Amino acid sequence: MGSMNTASESATAQSRWLDDHEQRVWRSYLHATTLLEDHLDRQLQRDAGMPHIYYGLLVGLAESPEQRLRMTELAMKSKITRSRLSHAVARLEKNGWVRREDCPSDKRGQFAVLTDEGAEVLRRTAPGHVTAVRQALFERLSPEQQQALGEIMQIVAEGLQPNEAGADLPWLR
Repeated sequence: MGSMNTASESATAQSRWLDDHEQRVWRSYLHATTLLEDHLDRQLQRDAGMPHIYYGLLVGLAESPEQRLRMTELAMKSKITRSRLSHAVARLEKNGWVRREDCPSDKRGQFAVLTDEGAEVLRRTAPGHVTAVRQALFERLSPEQQQALGEIMQIVAEGLQPNEAGADLPWLR
C-alpha cells in the first residue's frame, strides 16, 4: 500500500493544476456543453422521439452518396464507438428509419442506409432542430465570437484526433 501512496503523491506533485481563470473557463465549457446537449436532446425527443445522437446519424447518412455509409465510416463520422453505433442503428432500424445491407466486397462489412421514412423524419425534424441550435448558440454570440468558437473547437478537435496508427479513437473501439 505504501508504494501506491508514493506513486499517487508523485503524480500529484508533478500535476500542473488549473489556476482560477483556467478553472472558470473549464467549468463554463462543461456547463455550457452539458446544457446544450440536454437542450438539443429534449427538443429532438419532443419533436421526433429520438435523441440527438440518432439525429446526427440520420444527418450523416442523408449527406452521404446514395444516403448510405459503411458502418465503420458512420462510426467515424459520428465520433462514437462501434458498439454504440450498432445499438443506435438497431433502434433506428426498428423505427424503420435506417436499414442495414451487407457489403458485397467485404462479407463482414455492412452499410447503414437511410430509408425514405428516415429521410421524411429528418425533413420534418430539421427546421425545429436548426431553430433550437440557432437560439441556443448562434443568436447568443456575435459574428466574431462565432468565428473564434469555430476556430477554437477546430484546434481542440484536431488535437484529440491524431493521425498516427494505433490512436485511441472512439470509432476504433
